[in-house]
Amino acid sequence: MGERVHLATKEVGMDTAIQDVLNVIKYNDLEDFVMVGHSFAGKVAAAVADRAHDKVQKIVYIDAFRPEIVTEPQGSFDPTREFGPPSQGGYAIPLTEEIIDRIGKDVVGKDRKRMMSLATPWPIKLAKDPITLSRNYDESKETYVFCSLSGDPVDEIIAGKWGKLNGPYKVIETGHWPMITKPEELVKDLVFLAK
Repeated sequence: MGERVHLATKEVGMDTAIQDVLNVIKYNDLEDFVMVGHSFAGKVAAAVADRAHDKVQKIVYIDAFRPEIVTEPQGSFDPTREFGPPSQGGYAIPLTEEIIDRIGKDVVGKDRKRMMSLATPWPIKLAKDPITLSRNYDESKETYVFCSLSGDPVDEIIAGKWGKLNGPYKVIETGHWPMITKPEELVKDLVFLAK
């Protein structure tokens, strides 16, 4: 949510996130650009790339949800199973030290302190809402950055056990937040994958 946290409600879900990005594209006259989705925002990137397929040149999924190439609802999951329930009556899951330790324990010191100070709760509806792709989605535009220390079985993913990879990839030895822990390496990989 970041700078838009003041707009968070229990109704904020994938439709809101997708429309936010589509509006940025429309009102900034963006075209022929690289769409990047990190973590759950892989769902957002996939849906935006489907709806604005004529404007998106490539999609980079960074330690992210990767869509199946189907025209059925997908990507819905219950985050409370992995991260625990929200506070009593809450609709969002806060970022905690325990979550960071599980998927990004290499975020340490001042970086962790800053991350925790800026962290905003994640509305559960963003996870529970599925996305549905049309035939406009072009899997040939997919590229990936995998983070080997985030808890996902990267070797299995690369071997195709979790679905076919449709494009090139890079692996960074880092947890879930390479933009914090390995920014220079991430930038090099993004430039390479954008070509």
